[in-house]
Formats: sequence, structure tokens, C-alpha cells
Amino acid sequence: MILITGGAGYIGSHTAINFINSGYEIVIFDNLENGHIETVNMLKNLGNIHFIKGDLKNKTDIESVFKQYNIDAVLHFAGYIEVAQSVSNPANYYHNNITGTLNLLDSMTENRVNKLVFSSTCAIYGEPKYIPLDENHPKNPINPYGKTKYMIEQILDDFDNAYGLKSIRLRYFNVVGADSQLRTGEWHEPETHLIPNILKSIFDKNRTFNIYGTDYDTVDGTCIRDYVNVEDLAQAHRLAYLYLMENNTSDCFNLGTEKGSSVKEIFNTVKSVTGEEINVKYLERRAGDAAILLANSSKAKKLLNWSCTHSLNDSIKTAYLWEKSKNFLNKN
Repeated sequence: MILITGGAGYIGSHTAINFINSGYEIVIFDNLENGHIETVNMLKNLGNIHFIKGDLKNKTDIESVFKQYNIDAVLHFAGYIEVAQSVSNPANYYHNNITGTLNLLDSMTENRVNKLVFSSTCAIYGEPKYIPLDENHPKNPINPYGKTKYMIEQILDDFDNAYGLKSIRLRYFNVVGADSQLRTGEWHEPETHLIPNILKSIFDKNRTFNIYGTDYDTVDGTCIRDYVNVEDLAQAHRLAYLYLMENNTSDCFNLGTEKGSSVKEIFNTVKSVTGEEINVKYLERRAGDAAILLANSSKAKKLLNWSCTHSLNDSIKTAYLWEKSKNFLNKN
């Protein structure tokens, strides 16, 4: 039985679908602060799903899961993820991400559950020293969000050395797209990510999409990022779980396409896929935005046998159809 913390959220729900389709029994643990009960209900209709509403900051909540279910491994997605919020309210991020994870790890060790796949981030690397970034790149996160993820990776090292808790840390780059059957997708409130915000500008004609910085040392002056499809990412989590169960060793993997797309390229691709005109405004750079972030994912390809099967067009199309379905429901 697999425990998925944060399984009612964006990446967690897609990963849950992947595991359900492979015949696993799943326990979803989520406080629904950023996840959605509609997502939980959808997952329940797909397979053998149990849902516990709880908060990792309350240790008794997570302890009850291990008492009630025979958990074999944990996939840990629960955590705050917004960089700007982490800068304005770092205490909230340290309490939620660090304390919550410690409560989870304590409960795991107390119940002799010693396998974890952790949702990490390329933000642990900070300003790139070289491109593309591999797993050995220096770790120097520049915001509290990235710092919490790096701290958790260090905590996982200590729990491995002391208690034998083995973990796989998956360091994502920019995640895009929605479930190909539109059962779930990106649904944050407020939304801060690039592609869903461009799409929101389509459905709100009074809304203007802002592009920050056009003078970077890139092909068109805008930032370049590595956009990986969420269903490909979900597949990576199951492959990481299988790798962990077979090898019983801790490791880390970058997950990206190894292909960069600029903000202008993304913007133009959205226009091409949707056939819609979008209001745009060009503004000054934002502090802390690197010119280029690009993954070296060769390790994941080699050891996990993972590959990206969805194109950027695929990702934007499903994201658009998902956003369209949300807008339709909101109007009815």
C-alpha cells in the first residue's frame, strides 16, 4: 500500500493516477489547503483509494494513518511551493515544509516504513554555475522555498545514516500540462506559474499577461526554462519507487526535458495551440530570475529508464483544455 502525501494536489494527483493504473492500493493524505476534494472524489472513482484529511504539522494526524493502514512506501508531495510567498513569509514555509516532513519521517521510522520518494526541486541549486545542471551542481538555494527542500534532502541523508530510511529525491524543473483525459490538472489559487497564467489571460479578456525582462542574454531576450510534462513526471515517480524497492539505496535525479523554451516561445506556442490573441505587457526583470535553467536528466534516463514522451505542444494543449473545462464549470 502506497501513502501519497499531498495527493489531492497537482503533481500528487497525476502520480496517484499513474499508480492506480498500475494496480496499486493508495492512501491519499492531504489537508486540502492547496489540494481539492473534487480531485479526491475523482481518484476514488478510478480505483482502490483511501482518503485521510489531515495536516502533517499535527503529528497525531499522520500517526493515525500508519496505525490504520499497512504502508509499504511513501511518496511525499505535501509542502508549500511558491517562491514569492516563501520570501515574504519564511516562517510559514519552515514550519510547514520542515516540521511537516519531520513528523512524517518520525512516524515512518516508528512504524518501520523505510522507503520514501521525495518531491524536491531544481531550486536547491540556486544561480547556475554551468548549464545544463546535473545532480552534482553546487547547492546554494537563494530563497526560503529552495532552502526548505535542500534542508529536507540533508535530513533524509541523516535519517538514512541513522535509521536506514532510504529515499529517492526527484528534482523537478518546470512542470506543465494536465491529465490527457482531463480528469485533473494545474489548479492553484492564486496561480503564479507561467503557462496557466497565460491561459487565464485567454478567458479573461480584461487581463494582461506580464513578461518580466526582455534583455537577458538569450536568443530573444527572455528567460529560458525546461518544461517537463506532468504525466511524464508522474511516470518518473513510479519508476523511482520501483528503483528504490529493487535497489534499497538512496539517490537523487533531475527531471527535465533537457530542452529550453523562452518565455516568448511559450507565449507564441500558446497562441498557436489555442488560436487566441492574448494581451501582453513587457516589464522590467524580476530580482532573482536566472537567464537560463536547463536540466541534465541523463542519470534518470540511464538508471530509471525514464524518458519524456510528451511534447511542449502536448502539454500546452492539455493545459488549455483543462483550463477551459474549469472555466466552463465556474460559469455553470
